[in-house]
Amino acid sequence: MTKDSAKWMTELPQAFLDHKGTRRLDEVESIIPDIVGMSRGKTMPAHKFDATGTTFLPVSLFYQTISGEYVDMDDVENQWVEKDILLRPDMSTATAVPWSEDASVQIINDMETQSGEPLEIAPRNVLRRIMTLYAAKGWRAVVAPELEFYLTKPNTDPTEDIQPPVGRTGRIGARQQAFSMVAVDEFGDVIDTIYDYCEAQGLEIDTIIQEGGAGQIEINLMHGDPLALADQVFYFKRTIREAALKHGVFATFMAKPMRDQPGSSMHIHQSIVDVKTGENIFSNADGSPTDLFYTFIGGSQKHLQNALPLLAPYVNSYRRLAGAYSAPSNLEWAADNRTTGLRIPTSGPSARRVENRVTGSDTNPYLAIAASLAAGYLGMMNNTKPRDPVTAEIFETDTGLPHSLHAALELFEADNELQEVLGEEFCTLFCHIKNAELLEYQREISPWEREHLLLNA
Repeated sequence: MTKDSAKWMTELPQAFLDHKGTRRLDEVESIIPDIVGMSRGKTMPAHKFDATGTTFLPVSLFYQTISGEYVDMDDVENQWVEKDILLRPDMSTATAVPWSEDASVQIINDMETQSGEPLEIAPRNVLRRIMTLYAAKGWRAVVAPELEFYLTKPNTDPTEDIQPPVGRTGRIGARQQAFSMVAVDEFGDVIDTIYDYCEAQGLEIDTIIQEGGAGQIEINLMHGDPLALADQVFYFKRTIREAALKHGVFATFMAKPMRDQPGSSMHIHQSIVDVKTGENIFSNADGSPTDLFYTFIGGSQKHLQNALPLLAPYVNSYRRLAGAYSAPSNLEWAADNRTTGLRIPTSGPSARRVENRVTGSDTNPYLAIAASLAAGYLGMMNNTKPRDPVTAEIFETDTGLPHSLHAALELFEADNELQEVLGEEFCTLFCHIKNAELLEYQREISPWEREHLLLNA
């Protein structure tokens, strides 16, 4: 290790140092989350890394669709000059890359313009923008994501159906066995590796459970700061994929990977704390719900429907939101009712929270958490009253969620209040990308069309 690398190594968290011990650090992965939520960046020898920020990436990487195509932005001057954006390392995110053969560290970066301004279209900055609004009111948001995913057989031919994996017994993973310990044990080797990788990175897991699908697993994270938890989900997705590959299977966060299996969600538990008192602003001193609790729900009902492209960003996302398999397609609310899009979990007054159950696991965690908190914030600012809570199971409603990405984008583009708090520059770019993806998808001819229309229509 060189003298220069030793200087910034003192800023690394203990989890990394415990994992690598006294081994020489070889590489640094300087990364950022893109619009999708995937990692982009540069890998470099450790002695080349500068913690003060001398790494650049072209801003054009934010203009790419999920397929890698670029979108033209008529309202962006000199778009294809591809100006460099500065990567500013957040050393609190530095952690091990435990699947790497070399002693490597990964570090998430903030993104700034060359004049030192936060890059408005960067997802991490979108979330930070919402957190700033809360801070200005003397509040601090607390979130806890629940992340579902599937383990599958390797799918190397996109024209073939995705299949559940084979477990240790030699059988296909069991379905409809939610919370089954036997089903979890089927993939114990993969889960053990996930635990090992997470421990090496200092990532805390609350619980791991078997969900309702064949090979479907849910990981619950500890509650905490929204940006820190979004960073954790960002790291978790990469970690889980790598752990699965080590054992010859795929891990997918696709919202609906298999036709006759449940979809995968990312539920978001949300509460708000008064910074001065440390008390949950959703509860009065006598334990009863506050007006802010109700208006947070009201804002969620009004604006989450319009924010759906951030919670369900792809055409596939809407296959999950079909009203079946415990995926609510509504924004009604109730206490301890899993058919509602907004559920109030059983808890004491200090832990009173609102669970957003409509978000898919295919979302960018920074954008989904930002949108969810933004909706609640607008409700509290505008004193938006919620509809009455439902008293029975509910699926379809007159105020249900849009059934397609196209319909969802129309609502998103029309919600000026939501766009203002999220940032108009970001929202304009996001709409361009989603419309381009939608157009690209509509050009495709599916196997269903060939099977049923080729000779019958």
